[in-house]
Amino acid sequence: MTTAEIAPQITPEELKKFAEQSNAWPFEEAKKIVARLKSKPKDEVIFETGYGPSGLPHIGTFGEVARTTMVRHAFRVLTADKVKTRLIAFSDDMDGLRKVPDNVPNKDALALDLGKPLTQVRDPFGTHPSFGEHNNARLRAFLDHFGFDYEFMSSTDCYKSGRFDAALLKMLARFDKLMAIMLPSLREERASTYSPFLPIDPVTGIVLQVPVTGHDAKAGTITYEHPDTKEPMTVPVTGGACKLQWKPDWAMRWVALGIDYEMAGKDLIDSVKLSSEICKALDGKPPEGFNYELFLDDKGQKISKSKGNGLTIDEWLRYASPESLSLFMYREPKSAKRLYFDVIPRQVDDYQQFLEGYPRQQDWKQKLGNPVWHIHSGKPPAADMPISFSMLLTLVSSSNAENAETLWGFIGRYRPGVTPQTHPKLDAMVGYAIHYFRDFVLPEKKFREPSEVERKALSDLRDTLANLKPESTAEDIQNVVYEIGRREPFLDHAKKAKDGRPGVSLDWFNMLYQVLLGQEKGPRFGSFVAVYGIKNTVDMIDGALARSA
Repeated sequence: MTTAEIAPQITPEELKKFAEQSNAWPFEEAKKIVARLKSKPKDEVIFETGYGPSGLPHIGTFGEVARTTMVRHAFRVLTADKVKTRLIAFSDDMDGLRKVPDNVPNKDALALDLGKPLTQVRDPFGTHPSFGEHNNARLRAFLDHFGFDYEFMSSTDCYKSGRFDAALLKMLARFDKLMAIMLPSLREERASTYSPFLPIDPVTGIVLQVPVTGHDAKAGTITYEHPDTKEPMTVPVTGGACKLQWKPDWAMRWVALGIDYEMAGKDLIDSVKLSSEICKALDGKPPEGFNYELFLDDKGQKISKSKGNGLTIDEWLRYASPESLSLFMYREPKSAKRLYFDVIPRQVDDYQQFLEGYPRQQDWKQKLGNPVWHIHSGKPPAADMPISFSMLLTLVSSSNAENAETLWGFIGRYRPGVTPQTHPKLDAMVGYAIHYFRDFVLPEKKFREPSEVERKALSDLRDTLANLKPESTAEDIQNVVYEIGRREPFLDHAKKAKDGRPGVSLDWFNMLYQVLLGQEKGPRFGSFVAVYGIKNTVDMIDGALARSA
């Protein structure tokens, strides 16, 4: 089934009406921009995401671009695609290098360039003219890999080309207003030497943190005392001779580039407020946006690049698809979430469930609330994943599969005609499952010994399965599993089966996975047996009973 076959035809105007009624968060954000245009009409709406190239692109970079892209698409739907949009991926590569990163080679050489703009710092990898340009190239390759539609923009280029000159001169003309906004936010010691303009030393190339002793709006210059010679130096604020402190810089950029929407992390709430005040002082209107929550590690601590206590993009993509990561970013952006390896399997299977459910949703309100609609910019592909990720993990765990061929043997028997060639995405998921099992499941495998009651139930299950026909369906097997489990202590008297008998508690299924597979949970047991094979499962039970004898 193709995308066109599962996507009912609808006109842009009809889709717009449904979108206006949707409370999905990308539409809620996009509605802010629609309202903004009513008070400040524009022919083009500009979205922005920021990147600090003192380090490599990371999972937070992906999240910000992915979420902004979702809002951008939602806005296009709300305006029936009649308003042009752009997404600028802006690199703050004019910033001075404050410390040598831990994860780069040639640290001693890099230390010689501390304080210089990142585009003047030597590239420790030796592949680009500067460290900033190296990381910019990595950013662009990173964004291209995920297929984002964006326009790259460099702070260095904007400063040196004169693109920022008009905004810089306006900031200079309102120097006192700028200081009045910034000084109350600073500690007394820093306030005494603070300057929004940072001159770049014409000899050393270092971004200087020095007080401004004078400023001339008509001449477009500032004066400062050189930290080494103690002589007064007068330099223009234009043409790349100066750069701004980052909060004034952020505000200036909003004005100079006409930014309408930019989101930021919750840790930048105060910075957004200050930059917004500066933006207004420049006769600009601060962009719309929201502050997303930060990610937490497995211990509930905030993710830190310097600590390395979270997942990287490469790590996520070793174990799961980009779409699963997009789903993680879509969900509850204003709630703190753990970003650790154990969240991956759920995201993979939930993504597939959302994708499979999309064509069955009867009205557009439901469809527009489905994450896959936003992940795929309104064009979710057809679902074609005949086996879940949790099932694959259980197969790997039960068979100790060391290669994809072993797993494909089980899959081919369970789903005849399904091959790596017919289902390349499933083939990729097989690889993800093997990696995940080796790195996380295998080291934590712990088989528990069954009690006497559990041994008797397992023995009965073994005998009953052995008498089933090899071609028995997953449902037939599940019925057997239920029937054997319908005994004390596994009865759940609060549940009722269709025939009125008590139901089976989760303790029965938890025991099966803990004793047979050495894990806490797994997929539907009948489906697992159907894929793994009845004989293989009987052998597994025999092994468990012998192990605990």
